[in-house]
Amino acid sequence: MLTTMEKTEEKSRVIPRLVIGAPQGRSGKTTFTLGLLRALSRQGMHVQPFKKGPDYIDPSWHTAAAGVTCRNLDSFFMNKSEICQSVAKNTSQKSIAIIEGSMGLYDGLDLAGSSSTAEVAKITQSPVVLVVDATRMTRSVAAMIMGFQHFDPEVKIAGVILNKVARPRHERMGREAIEQFCQIPVLGAIPKDANLSIPDRHLGLVTNGEMEETEEFLNRLADIICEHVDLQKLSGIAYNASELPNSGLEASIKSTSPRNCRQSPKIAVMRDQAFSFYYPENLEALTESGAELTYIDSMKDTGIPLDIDGLYIGGGFPEVFAEQIESNRPLREEIRLAAESGLPIYAECGGLMYLGRSIRTSEGEYKMVGLLPFDTLMEQKPQGHGYTIMNPCKGNIWFEESQVIKGHEFHNSRVVNLDENVNYAFKIEKGHGLDGKHDGVCYRNVLAAYNHLHALGCPKWAQRFVELSVAYREEKWRQRIRVAGE
Repeated sequence: MLTTMEKTEEKSRVIPRLVIGAPQGRSGKTTFTLGLLRALSRQGMHVQPFKKGPDYIDPSWHTAAAGVTCRNLDSFFMNKSEICQSVAKNTSQKSIAIIEGSMGLYDGLDLAGSSSTAEVAKITQSPVVLVVDATRMTRSVAAMIMGFQHFDPEVKIAGVILNKVARPRHERMGREAIEQFCQIPVLGAIPKDANLSIPDRHLGLVTNGEMEETEEFLNRLADIICEHVDLQKLSGIAYNASELPNSGLEASIKSTSPRNCRQSPKIAVMRDQAFSFYYPENLEALTESGAELTYIDSMKDTGIPLDIDGLYIGGGFPEVFAEQIESNRPLREEIRLAAESGLPIYAECGGLMYLGRSIRTSEGEYKMVGLLPFDTLMEQKPQGHGYTIMNPCKGNIWFEESQVIKGHEFHNSRVVNLDENVNYAFKIEKGHGLDGKHDGVCYRNVLAAYNHLHALGCPKWAQRFVELSVAYREEKWRQRIRVAGE
């Protein structure tokens, strides 16, 4: 029998948490989640947001809504222990964890539902709140929810949010049917409102940094959630969650000291409206491996810092800001010359496009860095979308040939006019990349690819980036000493 102290310690290991799921995409779970994050934050709760799956845009909105950096949870990149440790570590000083799912609750990579929202809910043993688009449904909504309840008994659907409710009678019929036949509470009913949607773009939602009046929009969502959702009952479900399994909580929250580098290299990260796709774990992995990070803007900074030893260019929307990027010729030229002199550069998707010769859109052709021998052409439909598995090509100095690189891609551009003598970075096992067979280009100390990786799924990446940067730094000093001696 547990003593009072043991009960307290047992309770302290229980992390209040919810997974926000839906029967299908576009049910309204993102706008609901954003409103919930802001509403709970306004009530004084310190909320930790998570997003299931590879995604940059939704997490940027989550971060804005909660005022706390959103983290991704993905069972394709991360094992069960890493997923639970991420929840434990990042929620250890928070009040509650809110995990937004993706697509439909049970939609995954295969018949087993691998990499689905349901899988993450089972791994973390989190109760699920299902957001249901109730358009043109009354009693039938209960039948649908019963199917979700019985499809996988290990998934605990603990409550329902009815979205796009037309009128009071519509709400009453749906609520009564769910609570009688499904035996779970309807936690809220949100009325139809065309102003609650976030504008779309070809890669998903518009990033919050581009949308005017972001704070006003988030506060409006929170007002609606406070008015139409029983936050006390919803929070109660989260606080009654079971102990988080496989968390290794003590190890996961233990502070990590940066690796003792003989010379800590400085790595510049291109981060602005055009290049905003970075997993926080990737940046943290670089600092934990010994790097010092600094940030540059592709449109405003006219040069790179003289003391940088590496450059990281993430994904984003360079095609949207192509005119401004093209107009910043001094920065493009400095990056080209630095790369020719051996500066290590790691570029993903938008970064790949930036290092090529040009970007062609429906509005024109815009010059880019001109370091790599290709142009990119924007298309109306995705040219690559989904998880990737890649094997490094021979001569790839960033990864060993024996490594298996898991990642993801989502791009509407394709590479054209690619030099036939290019050194490819990867052979594709799963995905599309440049041509369905290869992805990425290696040139000197540069690797640029459509593939996005997550540091937890590729733990050696950050260490190798730092090693290349240290080697470049030492070579610079040797050259300076050589010149001084002459």
